[in-house]
Amino acid sequence: MKKFLIGVLMSLFFISSTKAHFLVLIPEKDVIEKGKGVVNLEARFTHPMEGGPNMEFSIMESAFFIKEERNSLNWQRKSIPVTKGSTKKVSMYTGSLNFSKPGIYQVFVTSSPYFESSEGKYIQQIAKVILSVFGIEEGWDRPLGLKVEIVPLVKPFGLWEGNTFKGRVLIEGKPAKNVEVEVEYLNTKGVKPPVDSLITQVVKTDEMGYFEYTIPWAGWWGFSAITEKETIKGADGKVYPLEVGGVIWVRAYPKPKEVK
Repeated sequence: MKKFLIGVLMSLFFISSTKAHFLVLIPEKDVIEKGKGVVNLEARFTHPMEGGPNMEFSIMESAFFIKEERNSLNWQRKSIPVTKGSTKKVSMYTGSLNFSKPGIYQVFVTSSPYFESSEGKYIQQIAKVILSVFGIEEGWDRPLGLKVEIVPLVKPFGLWEGNTFKGRVLIEGKPAKNVEVEVEYLNTKGVKPPVDSLITQVVKTDEMGYFEYTIPWAGWWGFSAITEKETIKGADGKVYPLEVGGVIWVRAYPKPKEVK
């Protein structure tokens, strides 16, 4: 009986820990008003609200855009523990965004598809983040033409906690109705949700692909539009569903102490 209960608990933990995958793409700053012409970036594949486990992934494609000008990005692979204190290591990536002129800089990373055996499908994510450099605040709602993409309808940088974020999901450039958008906080404060349902919150797009969500507290928040309309041939020659997630990361700033 003891072994059975342990097995059940381990299974429940595994299901919970694989519930929502997010490709995290975070710059050290989202608003650059002055200073040197470089911003450091990091990319990893994890469960943000739970603080892990981290998962292995590789970068298939990445770039940053200033208006319609596409620029390459270089990444360096690093090894990090799957969980804190674990001897098992997985990949994360660090890079630098170099800028020499004012503008809206949109960065994206596409992960290579990986097989999630517990769900019997492949998963791929396309994450983006938007930065304002040297006071430019026009053009943040320009689509990049990604396979699955969340286009912000609220300025995605310089948000206060408590602001409502609104976006539009596009699949192959067309509005996507009735699509689930998963929402998670990048948990750097050790927040403990009282129930598991609060780990990943979910909203759905309307008939025109719009959704909105009110950000409850400060920090980085990820929004992932989940689609499953493609298939992919696996290493075993079989055809599997391919889940493609379009992710956007936004930062909410804490309320000033004068209004708390």
